[in-house]
Amino acid sequence: MESNEFEEFYLSSGICTDTRAIFANCIFVCIKGDNFDGNSFAQKALEQGANHVIVDNETSFTHPNKMTLVADSITYIQQLANHHRRKFDIPVIGITGSNGKTTTKELIYAVLSKKFNVLATKGNLNNHLGVPFTLLRLTKKHEIAIIEMGANKLKDIEELCDIAEPTIGIITNIGKAHLEGFIDFEGILRTKCELYKAIENVNGKIVINRDDQILVDILPNNIEFMDYSTFSDTAINGELLALSPFVEMEWSSGTHQSKRIETKMVGKYNFYNYMAAISFGKLFKIENEAISEAIEEYTPTNNRSQVTKTERNTLIMDCYNANPSSMRSALDSFAMINNNSKVLILGDMKELGNDSKDEHEAIISLLESLQLNAYTVGNEYYSLQSSQIIRSFQTTDELLEHLSSNPLIDKLILLKGSRSMGLEKAQGLL
Repeated sequence: MESNEFEEFYLSSGICTDTRAIFANCIFVCIKGDNFDGNSFAQKALEQGANHVIVDNETSFTHPNKMTLVADSITYIQQLANHHRRKFDIPVIGITGSNGKTTTKELIYAVLSKKFNVLATKGNLNNHLGVPFTLLRLTKKHEIAIIEMGANKLKDIEELCDIAEPTIGIITNIGKAHLEGFIDFEGILRTKCELYKAIENVNGKIVINRDDQILVDILPNNIEFMDYSTFSDTAINGELLALSPFVEMEWSSGTHQSKRIETKMVGKYNFYNYMAAISFGKLFKIENEAISEAIEEYTPTNNRSQVTKTERNTLIMDCYNANPSSMRSALDSFAMINNNSKVLILGDMKELGNDSKDEHEAIISLLESLQLNAYTVGNEYYSLQSSQIIRSFQTTDELLEHLSSNPLIDKLILLKGSRSMGLEKAQGLL
């Protein structure tokens, strides 16, 4: 598609795909989903103030002067985003991984924003549409872009890299997530590696956790990298000092030794997210004190490792998402917290395909080895027996009914489960 076919974008005030959010002088792009067809709203978009409409259905192409007919609207957005990205000779950071992508992205943004004007993915809009929409927000004022990349199946990361063309990359970790789409762990591994290949093709740089042997094993031989670890022979060295339940840590680089940093997030897994952000700070020559300040100031949102004190208990809300690797990390970290009144509320892990039963059994085995007590919610856990399970519920509503008549008092409670389980509904009863 030639660049002059994108002229309408540069004459507009931006892209819109929802007639409920039409703004003046925008381009409305008709997207088809499983249960809707944006082409049916083409005329309405013009009536509501859109300057131009992109359609991929010839029947909806009724105003040649105000519409452009394309073969596929999603492909149009992706090609437009790549065309727009190529107008900017700035570092583009690509982030992927099974766990911690969004938190790591937010932390890197917090650190780099101490010195630069940074564009970053909003929330977790990290798919085949979210990545293009992020790139289309690039303006001349931006000095760095941070693009989060999610994957549900093979080749997803390759597709997103073709659009974003990252120059620096980080894989936070590689674990078992969305197994239904990848078939097996090897599929996940190959897909995440697609980011490394894209960076290698442009002679870019990788930021890597040397404590993660899986990541070390797949690192290309002839690529520039910055590494971090808990060992002293890497560019950035960190030490997890305590979980109180918040991460307390120190870091060093060269001759610099940080002060003790008291963060606002829990979990050993977040220690490594902090280390990644520190590494990017050093890579972009942010002052050491400013890096530590950004790390200390960052406060999580959206039920990602949030700590909330209620009138009855202290809650660790980590129910935005869950998969076997993130669940194990959460349980390991919870076990490390020095508190004699700990209890878990665990929801089923979704999208595990044929491995679902085995993976839920493995989590219960881990509960037993760590001697942690838990309430469980969901059909997968409900079928399992263990002395560490206080009580099992098939649905979150059943849990809520139980808590309303059997309140928990003076506990440290971790809520962890897939987002669809809706465990956050229990917060008002805890």
